[in-house]
Amino acid sequence: MNKKLLLLFLLVLALIIPAYSQENDTSYTNTDWENGDNNADNNWDKIGSHMFDFKIKGAPTIELNYGGSKMNLKSINNNFAKPGMLELRLGYTSDKSYSGSDYVSKYNFKFFHISNFTTNLSGNQNSSDIITNSWRFGFGWASGFGYDLGNGFEITPYHQSSFDWTMVNMQITPSNPADIYTTDLFNKTFRFGNSFQGGIQFKFINNLGIDASYERSIVYSRHLFWKWGASELIEVIGQGLIDKFVEEILDSSPSAVPVVNFLLKNALSYGLYELKQDKMNWPFETAAPLSFDQFKLGITFVF
Repeated sequence: MNKKLLLLFLLVLALIIPAYSQENDTSYTNTDWENGDNNADNNWDKIGSHMFDFKIKGAPTIELNYGGSKMNLKSINNNFAKPGMLELRLGYTSDKSYSGSDYVSKYNFKFFHISNFTTNLSGNQNSSDIITNSWRFGFGWASGFGYDLGNGFEITPYHQSSFDWTMVNMQITPSNPADIYTTDLFNKTFRFGNSFQGGIQFKFINNLGIDASYERSIVYSRHLFWKWGASELIEVIGQGLIDKFVEEILDSSPSAVPVVNFLLKNALSYGLYELKQDKMNWPFETAAPLSFDQFKLGITFVF
C-alpha cells in the first residue's frame, strides 16, 4: 500500500472531523446509557475507546482465542515460519443499552492477556525458514457499539488497543551475519510493543459470545520513550477526533454508529501501523519493528 496515500488519508480525516463537529451540536449525555444485562456501572464520562482508562468495572470475563499468525521483519532477508497462536484473556466487560435507540448497545472490555505463538501449532516449517516459539503478555482495552437484537443475541463490531511485552525464542538462526545481529535484538528477551485489533463479537446468550478478529502487533527492538510517546500521541488524537465525530452521529443516526465507529477506528489504526512497518516510531527515522499479523477465532464467557 502506498504510504503517501495513507498519510494523505490521515491528514484529510484529521481536517474533516473537527470541522464537522463544530457545525453540529449534540444533546448526548451520560444518562442516555442504561445498564445492560450484566448490570455494569453507568458512570462513563465519554464514548469510544477510553485510551489509558483502566477503571475496573463490569462483569468478570474469560476469553480464549486461537488463530494463525504471520511474522515479518523487513530489515532481514530470511522468512519466518508461520506460527499458530493460543491466547487467554482475563478482564471485565460492560455492556449497556442506549436509551435513544431500542437496539443500540455500548461495549467495553478491559483485560490482561497472555499468548503463545509457536510453529508447533501450525506445522508450517520449511528448512530455510526461521522457527520460533514466542510468548507475549500485556493489557488492553476494547470498545465498540453493537446491535442488541433481543433474547440475549447481540452483534458488536469493535476496536481494540493494547500494550505488550513479547519474547521470541528463535530455534533456527538466519544464515546471514547481518540478519543474526538484527534478530538477536529480539531473541530470548522481552521487548515492549503495541497492537491493535478489529473484530466482531456475536453474543448468543447473555454469558457466551463468539469472536472473529484480525490483529496487528509490533515489537520494538528498543523502547525509545520520547519518540514512541510522540508517535502514539498521533493515534490518541486521531481516535479522540473519531470519538467526537461518532458522538455527533449517535445523536442523529444511532443505528449507523456501530458500523461507522468500527470502520473509522480500525482504518486509522491500520493506516498508522502500516506506516510503522518501516519505521517503528513513525514519523521518526527509526528501525523496522518485528510484526505479527493474525486472524483469530475466540470464545468469550461473561459471568
